Amino acid sequence: MMGTGKTTVGKSLAKKLGYRFFDTDESIERVANQTVREIFEEYGESDFRELETKVLAELSTLTRSAIATGGGIVLKPMNWSYLHQGLIIWLDAPVPLIVERLREDTTRPLLDTPNLTDTLTELLESRRNLYAQADLRLEIEADRTPDAIADTIIKRIPTVLKSKPIPPSKS
Repeated sequence: MMGTGKTTVGKSLAKKLGYRFFDTDESIERVANQTVREIFEEYGESDFRELETKVLAELSTLTRSAIATGGGIVLKPMNWSYLHQGLIIWLDAPVPLIVERLREDTTRPLLDTPNLTDTLTELLESRRNLYAQADLRLEIEADRTPDAIADTIIKRIPTVLKSKPIPPSKS
């Protein structure tokens, strides 16, 4: 979900693991040479989601990378095949914290609304079952630093990897 700290935590996690970091929204903006807001305004959400899928498809082939995705990436079933190329982590923050973080944000087209709390609550509720399919869920609290959250992720990764099935070899 937007406003949970995916980019900030992702950068910290990548640094701690010695990985590269990518943000799908930043990659989309570079490819399109437009901001996410401009893409939404000029082409609409559907075209943005198509571009988002293309960018995710490319990024998912990279190894030793941490990738922060847009919160809506889970809406397209095709994206799950790309997401499952790695470990999927859900940063689950309460709506009041997200509202606090995004109150002044004018870059997100989905937040052009008279009632930010209602909009974010509806978005989260409509996506919660999809987010719940993540391999690892972390509850985000306002007082936890991105580095502390990244440390928790690193500590919890082995518990998830042990339970994740290993696909058969193709030899």
